[in-house]
Amino acid sequence: MTFDPNIYRQRRVRLLEKMQRGIAVIPTAEEVARNGDTHYVYRHDSSFYYLTGFAEPEAVLVLVAGRSDDSPPQSLLFCREKNPEREIWDGYRTGPDAAREQFGFDAAWPIAQLDEKLTELLGNQPALFYPIGGDAAWDQRILKLRGAVQAKVRSGIRAPDEIRDVRALLHEMRLIKDAHELGIMRRAAAVSAQAHRRAMRFTRPGQFEYEVEAELLHEFCRHGSRHPAYPSIVAGGANACVLHYVGNNAQLKEGDLLLIDAGCEVEGYAADITRTFPVNGKFSAAQKDLYEIVLAAQSAAIAAASPGQTWDAPHNAALRVLAQGFVDLKLCLGSVDGVLENESYKKYYMHRTSHWLGMDVHDVGDYKVDDNWRTLQPGMTLTVEPGCYIRPADDVPQAFWNIGIRIEDDVAITAQGNEVLSSAVPKKIGEIEELASA
Repeated sequence: MTFDPNIYRQRRVRLLEKMQRGIAVIPTAEEVARNGDTHYVYRHDSSFYYLTGFAEPEAVLVLVAGRSDDSPPQSLLFCREKNPEREIWDGYRTGPDAAREQFGFDAAWPIAQLDEKLTELLGNQPALFYPIGGDAAWDQRILKLRGAVQAKVRSGIRAPDEIRDVRALLHEMRLIKDAHELGIMRRAAAVSAQAHRRAMRFTRPGQFEYEVEAELLHEFCRHGSRHPAYPSIVAGGANACVLHYVGNNAQLKEGDLLLIDAGCEVEGYAADITRTFPVNGKFSAAQKDLYEIVLAAQSAAIAAASPGQTWDAPHNAALRVLAQGFVDLKLCLGSVDGVLENESYKKYYMHRTSHWLGMDVHDVGDYKVDDNWRTLQPGMTLTVEPGCYIRPADDVPQAFWNIGIRIEDDVAITAQGNEVLSSAVPKKIGEIEELASA
């Protein structure tokens, strides 16, 4: 996809407008050692990338909203210098000059000059915007720089009186996806959907969970996604009752269900899809009963995910369907209202139905505003993922033991209602059995 610096420039302008005054300092993520002299695969900080499109490590974005002398706003980048020797070993570095031109900054300097330049730029700024508490070393560095500016007070130079968390502004911006972002998220969902379909066709009794995981990763890479958005969950049988199971090393058994929670990352944006299907291609009666309840709960939740509804509307819709199903199967006793009130359903369904989705798989943005659930708006993107997880217990029929089911789709709120980005993955029983038996 062709890189368009104007997309990122416009986001910086919007943030500067929201700041109104002062200076923002936004570093990217640090490289992290895995062992010895080997690092984990580098992944940029999401908010830094959202504003820059710059994916290299050792980089900092500085935005200057203006000073009292009415100087114009500035967008500045600090990054690694060109270094032919290091580029032989580690790969291409853009360098400040090319970064300024290619990414649309007003100026760019070597990262080694950051402290010196910041000491100048912080002078007489009324406010400093910074991701407070995001990194202890950076917190100390920022306070030290502010102290260096404060030491110049006798020269008539003042340090910022106010330090504000820039994430309060950034997260609100990232919460509403623009057309460019939604286009990327559709691609991430499409690639992930193909991977899920491949896994359904591949799976057979006797295979190991990691073999199925390999099929997912193969499909991700085959379509240009080098990395999953999060560690894939490939959980057969009882392992599906562990919500964040990532062992992926058990052998798949005849008669078990397989729960796959997996999504790829495309251009910094995540997909997050879960499907549950029979290892042998055929649901048992008990599995079918539970699956139909979860599927109905998801349908109700998706129907409630529309503009004007509150954040908790999909969750409440799913809960009522699940509670009714648990009562019908005698897994919960009493009325549906009673089960919801005493929360006895939590024995089988203990997580919420949705989370924000975007550059982070659990994306940024508050769920409440002034102690009230947020109202859904076009451009917001969330998962819808009800489930049920039934462990062995004396008061549970044995036919239901060790069944874990979750059905998850990625849903974008639109002006007309919603768009299910991951709809290409089958979830009706007949469609699943046909594909899993192929």
